Amino acid sequence: MYESGVRHLRKGKGKGGLGFLWILLLIIFLSSDALRGLIGIVLGLGLLAAAFFIIRAVVKAVKEDSNPARNPVDVSTKGVNQKKAEQQAPPAARPVEEKQKAAAPPKKPRYSPEVQAVVDEGERAHRELEHLYATIPNLEVKSKIRELINVSDKIIEDAVNDPSDVPQIKKFLDYYLPTTIKLLNAYDRMGAQGIEGENISGTMQSIEEMLDTAVAAYKKLLDSLFANQALDVETDIEVMNTLLKREGLAEGGGAVAGFGKTS
Repeated sequence: MYESGVRHLRKGKGKGGLGFLWILLLIIFLSSDALRGLIGIVLGLGLLAAAFFIIRAVVKAVKEDSNPARNPVDVSTKGVNQKKAEQQAPPAARPVEEKQKAAAPPKKPRYSPEVQAVVDEGERAHRELEHLYATIPNLEVKSKIRELINVSDKIIEDAVNDPSDVPQIKKFLDYYLPTTIKLLNAYDRMGAQGIEGENISGTMQSIEEMLDTAVAAYKKLLDSLFANQALDVETDIEVMNTLLKREGLAEGGGAVAGFGKTS
């Protein structure tokens, strides 16, 4: 390049000032300091370009890894890891479904079909009576409903403890208890009208009086369910007293051989 500039100057194809400027530029370009500076700039730009392409490649790779369609194995691995984490997590960190399963009430004991039918019907009646107790505002009526609940629960319990009483209890469940609930529902609806009339007031008064009869009848039924048990108990007591007297262990029966004697 230097020789070309000199030849161009010698041939006189340019003005003297332009040739001088050309030579000056060549000298500056070829000087060591300028060359090192130019090389440094070129290297710096090259490093920046390389860094740009490296960063771009890394970002592209990250996007491809996060795409489930292109990385099914990774998604499967994440699912397995998540399942393991849920299994190893403490109860407080498990899903709501696990908490519900853990808090599920124990299964009901298995009864015979006849007894189970009595238990199911008794539970249904209990829920209805509790609802009526909560909605009826009359305190005297609420007190009678509470008595009905307590006695009817004991009647159902007797069916579990003594299945031989089921036939007697069935009539109570088939008519007496449902009719009582039906009348209480009518009482609740009439009371909710908020008015006093001959029909409403008279009917409600009749239902209140009927509750006294129902409570007494429920208690009498419960007592009758223990008639067989009472008879069995009385029989056992008589037999035991007879044996105690015969062996001399009861008052007036004398001393048993080997007992109560003095040497």
